[in-house]
Amino acid sequence: MLKRRIIPCLDVINRRVTKGVKFQSNVDLGDPVEMALRYYEDGADEIVVYDITASAEGRGIDIDMVRSVAEVIRIPFSVGGGISSLFDMERALEAGAEKISVNSLAVKNPKIISEGAKAFGEQCIVLGMDPVLNSSMPSGYEITTRGFRERTGIDAVEWGRQAVELGAGEVVVNSVDADGTRNGFELCITSKIAEALSVPVVASGGAGTAEHLRDAFEKHADAAIVAGILHTGLTTITKLKKQLNKLGVPVRVNW
Repeated sequence: MLKRRIIPCLDVINRRVTKGVKFQSNVDLGDPVEMALRYYEDGADEIVVYDITASAEGRGIDIDMVRSVAEVIRIPFSVGGGISSLFDMERALEAGAEKISVNSLAVKNPKIISEGAKAFGEQCIVLGMDPVLNSSMPSGYEITTRGFRERTGIDAVEWGRQAVELGAGEVVVNSVDADGTRNGFELCITSKIAEALSVPVVASGGAGTAEHLRDAFEKHADAAIVAGILHTGLTTITKLKKQLNKLGVPVRVNW
């Protein structure tokens, strides 16, 4: 049976990891390179690093930070934020990243997905989406951009389908409504996206317990992103994997 992945997420501002609730009230939690190394040593399957203010500040992703993370870990990691062109993607990949995550940029310029997939392979291109509840949408969820600052009028499921047709090799579903709450993933939209698409889907936003991860996997997520519960020491990747193993979820063991 396919092993399920646990992926720590590092949201970075000014080279410091930060975490908030529903994209607000962020607090400083530590150095991204040190935290990436710690999670790698604890058994993370992959790592995600988002330079979350790069796009808003009109600059590219912090390449030195990407390179520093790549030097200390030996697992796949993806990066996002400040990616606005094929050149930006190439620089990040050359610095050691294995996947490039596009979100707001892809909504504004969907061709970047197909261009990136053609240049670097579909396995490199990850679509990040930030859906929010909206009953007027066919799926019941609307895509937002710029850290939930802008609503787009785009249906979440339809956008996922379009992105995969363009060449996205993976989709991360980060629920704005659940982000940072630790009350569990937004399983309704995660399930809808996973059932509609032919590529791996990653659940993100709301992880609080191993049971929450199990629930996401039962709703067809291939992987789950965790952040706050790791950053604050509430649990560890090893503990989560041991708990998931007891719950009958296939994971890559690291003990």
